[in-house]
Amino acid sequence: MLAEESTLVALPEPLTYLDGAMVACGMGTAYAACLRANVSGRDAVLITGLGPVGLGMALLCKAMGASVVGVESMPERLALASTLGISQVVSPTEPHVQDILREKTGGNGFEIAIDCSGNSEARHLCLEAAREWGRVVFVGEGGTVSFAPSPLLIHKQLTLYGSWVCSLPQMEDLVELLVRWNLHPDVLVTQTFPLEQAKEAYELFDSGKTGKIAITWPS
Repeated sequence: MLAEESTLVALPEPLTYLDGAMVACGMGTAYAACLRANVSGRDAVLITGLGPVGLGMALLCKAMGASVVGVESMPERLALASTLGISQVVSPTEPHVQDILREKTGGNGFEIAIDCSGNSEARHLCLEAAREWGRVVFVGEGGTVSFAPSPLLIHKQLTLYGSWVCSLPQMEDLVELLVRWNLHPDVLVTQTFPLEQAKEAYELFDSGKTGKIAITWPS
């Protein structure tokens, strides 16, 4: 496949092509959302949905110095989060989940809440869990959400962002930072398939029980 040189991002060593693929699809999306929310070491960050984008978000927020709490219910994704060092994860099925999350911030709420699931209840939870003057980012595609603006958004004086994909300059910055942080996005890949098995790869990923799946060519 031929591409214009102006559209390419140079991969510095020691990043691999698989790292680069993750930057272009997943980790870059997460990085753009981190920039929108201005994540820093001052922040406690809530991330709902620990699929590949949510897990990438958690790794980036930690690298930026923030403390991270995730919300996820699937055992497979909980296990992957644990192997990646994301130890503070709460199941959304827990009774009084809002109280549990608030306790993790000393009762203050989160400076930043990011939804990576597209789930209406998760989006609502982000608005509930954010502290006054906090920032909320919706990243997960699809779904809907309904909420009362006055108590959840206006009276708390929240900033609500939508964030989608990543620009080339942002990707160029990200690959430099990944080397500085010694962070390889390919840790989010749990399975690889040859091109001939693309159908099986998509079906497995659609189950929602994996990390990122990579299709390799040539096989």
